[in-house]
Amino acid sequence: MTQVPPVLRKTSMVVVVDYDPAWPDRFEQLRARIWPAVADVALGIEHVGSTAVPGLAAKPIIDMTVVVLSRPDVTVTIDRLATVGYRHRGNLGIEDREAFDHAEGLPAHNLYVCPQETLGVINQLAVRDHLRAHPEKAVAYGQLKKRLAREFTDDIDRYVYGKTDFVLGILRAAGLTPEQLAAIERVNRSP
Repeated sequence: MTQVPPVLRKTSMVVVVDYDPAWPDRFEQLRARIWPAVADVALGIEHVGSTAVPGLAAKPIIDMTVVVLSRPDVTVTIDRLATVGYRHRGNLGIEDREAFDHAEGLPAHNLYVCPQETLGVINQLAVRDHLRAHPEKAVAYGQLKKRLAREFTDDIDRYVYGKTDFVLGILRAAGLTPEQLAAIERVNRSP
């Protein structure tokens, strides 16, 4: 597996805030803007990441994933997203997860495209769904994220690394296979 470049370095500081009930509405606004461009090729657009879990502290950046049927649909989706202002950044070291930059003037968000049933989307949905179903774990995860953000304000890589064991525990509980867990751990522990 390739080394992961610093994928989250859009800002120089790691900021984690309390849950904002406006996040689902921001996701819906962004989804409504993107959906017409990809509706005939995508299966759906998922709100993923911490902003998708009610009550969970998060970086105030909406994470969303366009889920497509298969790998060939990814290329078509990349082209379609360009028509609404998204610039393809590549997979940033995570196989089956293509990342995009968005046009200026939109709410802060990360956009990804993943074929269904690939680790790129399985990981995102498993964490989101597990934390939604276990609010006590969401609270503990939020506390961990806040502590790591205070400790590693200027080091996103150490912030991400500090969450790895907790996230792997969630994924284990969610039923990911040992092979899937090993692949995720390699990505999250890459220097």
